Amino acid sequence: MTRKSIIKPIFLSAVLATSTLSLTGCGYNNLQAQDEQVTASWSEVVNQYQRRDDLVPNLVKVVKQYADQEQEVFTQVASARSQAGGITITPELLNDPQAMERYAAAQQQMTGALSRLMAVSERYPELKSDALFQDLQAQLEGTENRITVARNRYIQEVQGYNTTVRQFPTNITAKVFGMSAKPNFTVANEDAISKAPSVDFGE
Repeated sequence: MTRKSIIKPIFLSAVLATSTLSLTGCGYNNLQAQDEQVTASWSEVVNQYQRRDDLVPNLVKVVKQYADQEQEVFTQVASARSQAGGITITPELLNDPQAMERYAAAQQQMTGALSRLMAVSERYPELKSDALFQDLQAQLEGTENRITVARNRYIQEVQGYNTTVRQFPTNITAKVFGMSAKPNFTVANEDAISKAPSVDFGE
């Protein structure tokens, strides 16, 4: 083995080690980790909204058994569900402020429609005491709480990521690798989700 053939692997290893240290020092690894955290927390938001969406057909069905005349409420729920379900969830949504705003607005509309649906029980004592309705009501309340937790976690993850993207010297690394600040829920949305809507109307 020649001296040249020995030096070459050593040189390549040194270059690789230096590059790795440079990426670590400039915040690249941290940016990637935070980006993954944002994606993971967003997945949880979507999962909880889907859990809520899956409850809607059964909720509407049981309410209709006692309050079929509440057609306006049923129409509002169906419209809100259709609008929320019509927004395609793609990775690009996390980087599109307009898409994020539309998604948040659609889910907020769904929240309002479901609150009106649950309020119907106040006018129908038999519905209110129905065991299936009570079970679905409890499931909805738990899901709303999980949505609130998931959304707040997502807000925090995005805030942390965006801070890193904007701070020196990691802002240089972010620019080099095409990593920009992500849109978050607006202040109005944050206020709206600071607590889960009440769906417990008592006995």
